[in-house]
Amino acid sequence: LDWMISLPWQKQTEDNLDLTAEQKILDEDHYGLKEPKERIVEYLAVVNLVKKIKGPILCLVGPPGTGKTSLGKSVARALNRKFIQMSLGGVRDEAEIRGHRRTYIGSMPGRIIQSIRRAETKNPVFLLAEVDKMSVDFRGDPSAALLEVLDPEQNSTFNDHYLEVDFDLSETMFITTANVMQSIPPPLLDRMEVIRLPGYLEHEKLKIAQKFLIPKQLKEHGIKKKQLRFTDGALRRIIRSYTAEAGVRNLQREISAICRKVARKLVEGQKSEPQRPEARSQKSEVRSKKSEVGTGGSQPQPQSQPQPQPQPSFVIHTRDVETYLGLPKMEEKQKAAEDQIGVATGLAWTQNGGDILSIEVNLLKGKGDLTLTGKLGDVMQESARAALSYIRSVADQWGIEEDFYEKTDVHIHVPEGAIPKDGPSAGVTIATALLSALTNRAVRRDVAMTGEITLRGTVLAIGGLNEKVLAAQRAGLHTIILPRKNANALKELPEELKEGLEFVLAHHIDDVLEVALV
Repeated sequence: LDWMISLPWQKQTEDNLDLTAEQKILDEDHYGLKEPKERIVEYLAVVNLVKKIKGPILCLVGPPGTGKTSLGKSVARALNRKFIQMSLGGVRDEAEIRGHRRTYIGSMPGRIIQSIRRAETKNPVFLLAEVDKMSVDFRGDPSAALLEVLDPEQNSTFNDHYLEVDFDLSETMFITTANVMQSIPPPLLDRMEVIRLPGYLEHEKLKIAQKFLIPKQLKEHGIKKKQLRFTDGALRRIIRSYTAEAGVRNLQREISAICRKVARKLVEGQKSEPQRPEARSQKSEVRSKKSEVGTGGSQPQPQSQPQPQPQPSFVIHTRDVETYLGLPKMEEKQKAAEDQIGVATGLAWTQNGGDILSIEVNLLKGKGDLTLTGKLGDVMQESARAALSYIRSVADQWGIEEDFYEKTDVHIHVPEGAIPKDGPSAGVTIATALLSALTNRAVRRDVAMTGEITLRGTVLAIGGLNEKVLAAQRAGLHTIILPRKNANALKELPEELKEGLEFVLAHHIDDVLEVALV
């Protein structure tokens, strides 16, 4: 009865339906994230017209540290709703969602109803974090129990096993978060609208550090704005040499480390200020004048208050970063020093952002064996075989002996050997390195390429374009060869990324080789 009475059956907060104010709050709290913000504002616009709408189920998918949880909090603040959060990581018991039946000793409602009770309203913003990390065992499948919760057609009659009375969750706005989509059960994924949060690019991280991270860390460490300042060059050095991530968590940690060291210097500077001799003589004068007053002497002149010493200010330049943070934690990859035969530069997407790959090919006397090293995944190995098959089919066009594969072993290696690599987008790069080795023609060192290759030599589209272009820009490359099917994605690239780069769109591998080979 206590649970029945304490639940907010009719209580709800009134939504803030001012679209301008909503957009302003979202922009204040987060830099970028255009698509998620647009979706939230669209939801508000519909509420404005209909006055009532079933709560949408949004799934924010992105790498760690990209602001998924904080975006949920920002949405609640903008909507003027209560915010509740529940982590699904490691949840194995179905009763965690639906509750226990009252016949069991120590039974209680599930965590959904418990959270609604804490919120004290029936329309909060409910964040279900780590929806991709639930597991299954003999106690049931919690993801199956979530099907009813996250279905707008069913959750108006959510039935908790402990209450055994329907509770209306249709006005609750559910937001789920996940790092990868592959581990979310398909029936559950089908009930949610997926919004991808890509990793932040370098210029975005720079803005986030200036607008959000540095002011936050200064406040937490008790440092005033005039006491510590970071130059743009120093922030870029931290981003490039001390963090390798798609989000900004490690960047925040490194800024925090510098703030701690500056805070220590500020405190030590205050304590170690020696008392000046003239200050001691002034104090003795004041004491003698006080004694004169006590004996009926003349009135003392009012003493001027000593001016507080200005606190020393610290400016962190590029050259100072190593002093505060030690040696760089990662090496910036640069383009090769010279054009090489059998070595082509590819572009790769990783969970930490973009990267460049040097794909190496060696030809050895043998019986036509193909050796692949560098911890390559199945898809990448298949790309290498497809590239070799294509080159064998056009050997006569390039002046290559048609039976080369019978007496030549081909060894393809992708450094760094300890890091797993997979995906089809290295097909074009492997084909270029192979043809370079077979024709004894060098590959231009300032050219990077990406694209999947078919057995007919057609170049297919790739993903992660933003991150790959950024990696090429950082490495000092000048020309990027992309599949023609990525032309629309190229138009949407920020201007900062295109600066200093020439883009070549390739439909066939011949288009690639025309530009790449010396």
